Amino acid sequence: MERRDYTRLNETVYRTTLNNGLTICVDRRPGFQKSYAFFATSYGGMDMKFQLEGRWEDTPAGVAHFLEHKMFDTEDGNALQDLALNGASPNAFTSSAITGYYFESTAKFEENLRILLSFVSIPYFTQESVDKEQGIIGQEIRMIEDNPEWQAFTNMLAALYQHHPIRVSVAGSQESISHITADTLYHCHRAFYCPGNMVLCVAGDVDPDRVAALAEEILPKQAGAHIQRDYGEPEPECAATPLVCLTMEVSTPIFQLGFKADPVEAGEDRLRQELICELACDALFGTSSPLYARLYSEGLINHTFSYGYEAYPGCAMIAAGGESRDPEAVRDAILAEGLRVAQEGIDEGLWKRLRKALYGNRVRDLNSFDHTCIQMAQAHFAGYDYLQFPQVFDGIEKKDAQEAIRRFVTAPRAGMAVIRPKEGN
Repeated sequence: MERRDYTRLNETVYRTTLNNGLTICVDRRPGFQKSYAFFATSYGGMDMKFQLEGRWEDTPAGVAHFLEHKMFDTEDGNALQDLALNGASPNAFTSSAITGYYFESTAKFEENLRILLSFVSIPYFTQESVDKEQGIIGQEIRMIEDNPEWQAFTNMLAALYQHHPIRVSVAGSQESISHITADTLYHCHRAFYCPGNMVLCVAGDVDPDRVAALAEEILPKQAGAHIQRDYGEPEPECAATPLVCLTMEVSTPIFQLGFKADPVEAGEDRLRQELICELACDALFGTSSPLYARLYSEGLINHTFSYGYEAYPGCAMIAAGGESRDPEAVRDAILAEGLRVAQEGIDEGLWKRLRKALYGNRVRDLNSFDHTCIQMAQAHFAGYDYLQFPQVFDGIEKKDAQEAIRRFVTAPRAGMAVIRPKEGN
């Protein structure tokens, strides 16, 4: 395996790509008792339309999430129980772009890794178990649909995007999952759960060569075909609609405000835009910004206010939200502040503090095994090396963040979702 030393971060990672196309990254942490493994596929909720073996497939919303639920089933029982009995803490998640399976353990690492690699690569479904799972996931969908924060975020995505499937819920709907069969799951597993479309990231005091040897022994020998995906027609720069409103059982209005950013192709430029936009968010409405102090003092935002930048294949956005008695006033204040910062620039003292804080937070996050492995996996799928962020960070200047604010934080690119109290609340 290739050894990469990241001297500025005091990290050493061993990397290799097996003959079957699987990339393995092992962040060696000598002296630690805990180990963590994350096995992920570049397949998420927005991958509904794809080409397999020369034929275009159009699958129901929610298949990736449904498949994640069913992957723990094995012919002999349930892999979650097997891992738990072996002293591991396992789980999984599905996002819009990836599905990941993981465990954390302090003993029997190789045994647990063998279980992880086996159940993720060998699917076992019956139509009876799929029918039963439809009821379970349907109940989960009803629960999240009753969550006002979730409704605000998903409606904000629908306000921003006209065509891109990021606007579709990862879990799907009760109607869409009713069309999922065992054959659907086998079909999508064959398309996306192949070694060439996956990555294995490990952190701990483990032997990198043993990790590679186990993967070679257990996983399929073929990389699998490259899957072409269709995310719909090209998106215009402007938001699909400026405002989406919904009434729910809330005491105070909840909002999510999004600004459509330019998507960036896979590669180091995607990391660069991520860092630039995170700094732009901090400068515009972070807790140290003049706007945050003013909005907070006027009672327009409170401790629930949060913000961030997100990017996926074919789309990217800046978002902020929380509780507010007047969401429209918050939106207008952010737009006005964006215009002011674009014209007058970011205060130099604030800029220096924000740079130090962001860099320090990134370094501190490396203390978390799960965060490091998940970020390495997502970076791999996005075409860059996550631990190269110090070098990219060095090349970012204040004018880059100011330009991001000038370009993205504008009224035509803004889409907002508001959850208002029902009458009488």
